Amino acid sequence: MRYSKKYIVMSVLLFLALALKFSNTGGKNEKVEHFRGARLEQEIWNPLIAETVNEKKLSLLVDSRELTNKKDGIYMDENLNIMVPYSLLGDSFNCGAHLYDKESLMLEKRSEVITFQLNEEEITVNGKKEALNSPMTSREGEYYVSVETVAEKLNFNYEWNIEKNQAIAVNKAEETSILPPQYDLRERQRAPRVKNQGSYGTCWAFAALSAMESILLPEEIQEFSPDHMSIRNSFKIEQADGGEYTMGMAYLAAWQGPVKEEDDPYGDEKSPEDLKAVKHVQEIQLIDGKDFEKVKESVFKYGGVQTAIYSALTSIQAYSPYYNQEKSAYCYIGAEKPNHEIMIIGWDDNYSKENFNLEVEGDGAFLCQNSWGEEFGNGGVFYVSYYDVNIGTHNVVYTAIEEPDNYDHIYQSDLCGWVGQLGYNNESVYGANVYTAKEEEALQAAGFYATGKETSYELFVVKNFKDTDSLKERIPVAAGSVSNAGYYTIKFDKEILVEPNEQYAVVLHITTPGSVHPMAIEYMAGEFTEDVVLTDGEGYISARGKKWESTEDAQDCNLCLKVYSNQVRK
Repeated sequence: MRYSKKYIVMSVLLFLALALKFSNTGGKNEKVEHFRGARLEQEIWNPLIAETVNEKKLSLLVDSRELTNKKDGIYMDENLNIMVPYSLLGDSFNCGAHLYDKESLMLEKRSEVITFQLNEEEITVNGKKEALNSPMTSREGEYYVSVETVAEKLNFNYEWNIEKNQAIAVNKAEETSILPPQYDLRERQRAPRVKNQGSYGTCWAFAALSAMESILLPEEIQEFSPDHMSIRNSFKIEQADGGEYTMGMAYLAAWQGPVKEEDDPYGDEKSPEDLKAVKHVQEIQLIDGKDFEKVKESVFKYGGVQTAIYSALTSIQAYSPYYNQEKSAYCYIGAEKPNHEIMIIGWDDNYSKENFNLEVEGDGAFLCQNSWGEEFGNGGVFYVSYYDVNIGTHNVVYTAIEEPDNYDHIYQSDLCGWVGQLGYNNESVYGANVYTAKEEEALQAAGFYATGKETSYELFVVKNFKDTDSLKERIPVAAGSVSNAGYYTIKFDKEILVEPNEQYAVVLHITTPGSVHPMAIEYMAGEFTEDVVLTDGEGYISARGKKWESTEDAQDCNLCLKVYSNQVRK
């Protein structure tokens, strides 16, 4: 095989430059003042070296998570530093990462606080300024920072593998927890304003939408309409009758909302019919089982977490033996089920047990935001003991809130969402929904509920569906697993093109350990779901993916299995 002289020279230069940059030499080195010509050579050669690196597959391996230049947008800059989008830092480096005023990026992990400023060659680490080789930069609406700097400040080992064109960061911290002992979203400008539900039973809508508003902060300030969520959902229930978190999940997953508060003000008992969602919620995770570490981690990394308590208070003036009004401290210990949705915005592991009216086992409390106005508690906020019987039994985190132009079409038949579950007394089951394409489209993703933890899935598409025999001709498009129960949108590995009026099917093979009915379904479960429509879709279920039965005819239900597509533009 023959190589050009340019290729050989560039390869040698690339090897020498990157080997020098990423090597760690021991001993003491004398300081050498380089002449100006050396600096000029850097200015000439570094961009060429970076271009060569970026032309090939460039990857970053952070523990077991791989990011690439093709899929995730990482790149090498002209200082020969690997730059990574800030939006990927939270999950990759297991930290809090939030942008302020499109100028300042704050990273948090344990008690470490690192702040980058756009285009500035300094960072602030726990209040102290340090020099920075590659500043935070903006490209095409995304913000990038140096991986090497992030790794160093968050206690990761970092190295460059020149042969693989890969940077590697490995966590070397001995602590397993990323959390400080005390945290308050208000101190980080990540808690929305306190609201008042008045006399209506709409706490579930306020808690859900306030949690979403918190997730978007500080990058984006929004105020969503609880009126629209509680009136324009697909459930037959009045505002005064209350609701629950699964109703909010269904409303959001169906793209029925959210809408802005200014377009549908609260409390007038009416809601416009023609309002469109201003955001598309594509992922909602459920953390259950009083996993306080995961709840705190979600607050730390994402924002407010929707949860529920049993409230013995009927108004802000009412007395309850479970509430210390002077300390704004609440703890219920008893057999009552949750009846009130609130939002967790922080915690204090050292909050004294003496602040509660009841005798509790130890210190510690969640900081919670209510929807009873600022006159309740401390400006609308109160503490709930870790030992409250209900706090943390179910927790909702809105982990993917996207713009409303993310997909052109949503295909669905489950406007009430996860009402029940279906299966064959086995932890695995196959489900298929059939839809008809509206135009020439590219099928991009599917959405479904994981009904339990550690759920694995396989997704397939069937083109030109005619009958259940067609389901044998399924094309694999995605596979993987999710850690928590919830609603997930899974992007296909490859888009599938369909023609106008073509019938197609999406097939889901789902496995939920310990479950006997792993498939989420919508059906008429009582008065509040009596408007469920079974003629708006065509669904099938199978134990092993071979023999299929109609869910509408045999089970009187719809499968919760959606498809997202984009119009093919020529």
